[in-house]
Amino acid sequence: MNQSLKPITRSSAFLGAAYMILAGIAFAALNTITQHVTMNLGLSSTSDAFWQYFVAFLFSIPMLLRSGLQPLKTRRPVAHLVRVALSVLGVQAWVLGLAHGVQIWQAIALVMTSPFFITAGAVLFLKEKVGPQRIGATLVGFTGAMIILQPWSDGFTIYSLAPVAAALLWGGASLMTKSVLAEDSSATATIWLLMLISPVNAAFAYAGGFQWPVGMAGVWVLVSGLLMVGAQYFLARAYEVADAAYVQPFDDLKLPLNLIAGYIVFGYAPAGPLWLGAGMILAASLAIMLYERRREALAAAN
Repeated sequence: MNQSLKPITRSSAFLGAAYMILAGIAFAALNTITQHVTMNLGLSSTSDAFWQYFVAFLFSIPMLLRSGLQPLKTRRPVAHLVRVALSVLGVQAWVLGLAHGVQIWQAIALVMTSPFFITAGAVLFLKEKVGPQRIGATLVGFTGAMIILQPWSDGFTIYSLAPVAAALLWGGASLMTKSVLAEDSSATATIWLLMLISPVNAAFAYAGGFQWPVGMAGVWVLVSGLLMVGAQYFLARAYEVADAAYVQPFDDLKLPLNLIAGYIVFGYAPAGPLWLGAGMILAASLAIMLYERRREALAAAN
């Protein structure tokens, strides 16, 4: 490896951003598969959610066996339960919006209001320092999301706020993730989430008419389960190596990532304002990563 790259790739700023971007790529692929399986192959959304997390938990079992069940040990079982509850409620709010006509890219843009909740929560509950650069990057990313969403348009309805509720709930789940990672490893956080969320999703799947994935739906469910465990692990690692308020703007990249995946698979080509907003999101994420890198270099020099 080039010696000049080592300090960069080992920095918490670089690693936190990289893990969050990897999580975004995995989630974008997961969302695309979910749309295909539910819209084209006929698997209900509640059953699809159950199978995704259940298969992901099965994929995580080798991790348990390899480490001798060590990841199951935790001092924060209640925190893990709260984290899972917030995650499940966020999923239900997300589904409510999509079920009432909110387009997927609009829903993703609205979920990008989560940095406000993450930043506020990081200050209030995690006692993290949030400087003007972080706040500015978050505001730029959110402005880009609003350019894409156009909440002043006639297509904006009360159900469009459902993804905002999901953003609030998932923001709380992210803060709980950061909290438990103060004592637990990223592997513990991932396995507890997958282990606890499956029974709850099973209840929703049963209420919605439980379905078994057959044929190609079963194949895609296996792929989505693998992506889910990877996405959750990368997300936990991002919060483990860097501050929650710092890594959150990189979550904004899920919008252009989802759009690219949607264009490749479904041929969806959004209008011009979307690209302007996506460009603002990307610029904000890159700017804050460079700022954090400079800040770490100055701290190391002193």
